[in-house]
Amino acid sequence: MDFGTWPRVLVVDVEGNGAQPPDLVEVAAIPVVHGSPVPSSARSTLLRPPNPITPFATRVHRITNQDVATAPTWEQVGARVHADLEGTWIAAHNAHVDYGVLLRHMPQWRPAGVLDTLRLARATCPAAGGYSLDALIDLTGIDLAAVPGQRHRAGFDAHATALLLLHLAAHYDTWDALLAAAVPPKMPGASLPATPNSEDQTLW
Repeated sequence: MDFGTWPRVLVVDVEGNGAQPPDLVEVAAIPVVHGSPVPSSARSTLLRPPNPITPFATRVHRITNQDVATAPTWEQVGARVHADLEGTWIAAHNAHVDYGVLLRHMPQWRPAGVLDTLRLARATCPAAGGYSLDALIDLTGIDLAAVPGQRHRAGFDAHATALLLLHLAAHYDTWDALLAAAVPPKMPGASLPATPNSEDQTLW
């Protein structure tokens, strides 16, 4: 794989407040350039949701209502997030969740395409015992020691997913071959038109 042929890719991760549908409490994006994540250009922000964070959600990502008490609301930062993500390729693990939540917050958003590392891992590692982000990091032996933050925080998970994307992408010769394995049907970048995804939108 010649990573220099890739268009702009941002690996994203979001955390929610536990409601259904979820309100955002954290959004992060890290660019991938020439086969490497670029932490210096990563963006991560906490958000104050309109509804409180549930205790269950806090147990997962450890973000409390006190942590976001003085954070900006989506109305204050949404335009910037939209500008960052508009027209670019995004990648995420179990991407229909992140894409669906972001699209609900930004109905006019149109990314160039969506890469799903969960779908890609299933195509690349069919004998894997599990396909959670943790299971795949263990399977591939990716070293997260230098990744700042902690698991289930958006910045950490986006960086870890970027490393997983690059590890899996190395098994493919071309960008087009990668797309065939990594873009879910009916999502941006697929051969069929994008439509809102009806799959489970569970997000902590």
